[in-house]
Amino acid sequence: MNIGIDMMGGDFAPLEAVKGVQQYLSNSEHNIFCIGEETQLNELFQQHGISSPFLHVVHASEVIGYHEHPTKALKEKPNSSIAIGFGLLATGKIDAFLSAGNTGAMLVGAMFSIRPIKGVLRPTIATLLPKLNGKTGLLVDVGLNADCKPEQLNQFGLLGNLYAKHILNIEQPTVGLLNVGEEEGKGNLLAQATYPLLKENTAIDFIGNVEGRDLFNDKADVIVCDGFTGNIILKTAEAMYEAAAHQNLGNDSFFGRFHFENYGGTPVLGVNKPVIIGHGISNAKAFKNMILLAEKMIETKFCDIITSNFENL
Repeated sequence: MNIGIDMMGGDFAPLEAVKGVQQYLSNSEHNIFCIGEETQLNELFQQHGISSPFLHVVHASEVIGYHEHPTKALKEKPNSSIAIGFGLLATGKIDAFLSAGNTGAMLVGAMFSIRPIKGVLRPTIATLLPKLNGKTGLLVDVGLNADCKPEQLNQFGLLGNLYAKHILNIEQPTVGLLNVGEEEGKGNLLAQATYPLLKENTAIDFIGNVEGRDLFNDKADVIVCDGFTGNIILKTAEAMYEAAAHQNLGNDSFFGRFHFENYGGTPVLGVNKPVIIGHGISNAKAFKNMILLAEKMIETKFCDIITSNFENL
């Protein structure tokens, strides 16, 4: 197993990325390809006493900044850590690629370097939802597709269902459509047109509409919405955690589960190989958990599972 990581992406990179790799390698014997400025990385690995036959440094002389235009940056910076990472992924030299760097560049790279799985209308990204009963759910999409068509939301339901089943280990996931009411026929034109598609989708267990108050209860394991709505919910949840932490509730059994570091990053669902995007302020624990997520996606052959399910549609 070969996992590639952009060591230069993130507000606290490469130091926190190096610490995350150290934490991961302490309990793993999979190959980690650390892509970044070679001299800087080697100095940090030496300072922290990190030496392993499974650690490989791949030199990248350029870095794509947060505020650079994704497509332009990938074209003009072929020696950047993100561009080199996707090159390694596309040629099969690594099995998964992750970064906490420029999100747009990661999405563009995923779309055009390894491309969507055949039959997938639009790849999507999801976020985990902590449930009050201790379980974990999924919200999809959370920002990749601000404007959606009903057919795309229907596929998001299937992609989320597969992720919940094979990565979150939920045996029979239920799928709900986020709406302003529970009754069929509620909502805007998009929700009204999506409902019958999800209802007729025999590949999922659709339980109908769910409301905002159902996000953290056990009504549905997977909640489907457009990326505009999902991103607002995601940012609201992050703000809720910050408010809880400000009130010294950050270690509360429920609120503590909102901290992004516990999940590491979010995969791009619907592309041919595992691509994971981390938070810009990722720390060592977040980087380690991103690598662990990549490991699980490779072990379960998750992208192949998506491929086979879309072939059978």
